[in-house]
Amino acid sequence: MPLKRAKDVLQIEAQAVTALIGNLDDNFTRAVDVIAKCRGRVIVAGMGKTGIVGHKISATLSSTGTPSIFMHSAEAVHGDLGQVTRDDVVILISSSGETEETVRLLPSLKKIGCKTIAMTGCIKSTLTRYCDVTLNCGVKTEGCPLGLAPMASTTATLAMGDALAACLVDRKNFKQEDFAFYHPGGSLGRRLLLTVEDVMRKGAHFAKVSDVVKVKDVLLAITKARCGSACVVDKKNKFSGIFTDGDLRRHLESDTEILQRPVGQVMTRSPLTICKDRLAAEAFEILMSKKVDELPVVDAKGHLVGLLDVQDLLKAGLAR
Repeated sequence: MPLKRAKDVLQIEAQAVTALIGNLDDNFTRAVDVIAKCRGRVIVAGMGKTGIVGHKISATLSSTGTPSIFMHSAEAVHGDLGQVTRDDVVILISSSGETEETVRLLPSLKKIGCKTIAMTGCIKSTLTRYCDVTLNCGVKTEGCPLGLAPMASTTATLAMGDALAACLVDRKNFKQEDFAFYHPGGSLGRRLLLTVEDVMRKGAHFAKVSDVVKVKDVLLAITKARCGSACVVDKKNKFSGIFTDGDLRRHLESDTEILQRPVGQVMTRSPLTICKDRLAAEAFEILMSKKVDELPVVDAKGHLVGLLDVQDLLKAGLAR
């Protein structure tokens, strides 16, 4: 019985969202146009469950480049209407289109002079008569066994809000970099904003040696820098190669004099490198796919500027 009920509810909600496709018309295009031209903020108002959905719609708009706040309909008539200006767009959410607290906002909003958009399941209602644009979020059934709790209707409204936000992303040519700007915290912001230069080892924190330095001295430099390799440069600081513990082991098997040889003779030439302005997330993918622990970092002219270690990327929170 529980599985059957669960499947029924999910089917009903899925059908409700799919049915919205047939509801899309010129009103949706007008809503996108009105919001895109808004010089103020998009204020989303609602009550109860639709208010909770309104919070999410407002948050999605804000995070995708459309400044937005949520306004509780009941609080609005007790002073929060002071947040609204004529440059704003107010989205009013009500499944019935007759929610008392929400409908009571209409006369004041008209006096303020802002644009209004109704998101409702009833296209013949007080809300739709007085709003500038109406988005039809109507559903045939809720999915609730009692037919009372909003389920499919709130899901449909949420989906319609996502459709609006997605179209505004296109309309405003909103980019990944813009999205990252509004999400500087957490792994999302780190993946989209953090560059190789931000996390690479610099100066004394990595081993950089000339190609004429003897291997025994290179090993001392590696130990001092507490890293697993040494980056080798020529006299013009151009990156030449890398010397790792793997190189040492391979040559020790056949060359007992390796410690006295110039590192340029035994280093790995033309290893993987990365430019300092690349995203740290890209570097992490390279390290994982190529199964290496370190990447020398170079500038546009091939000069060595640092070393990127996989442990530093992990500490920076780049692992998914």
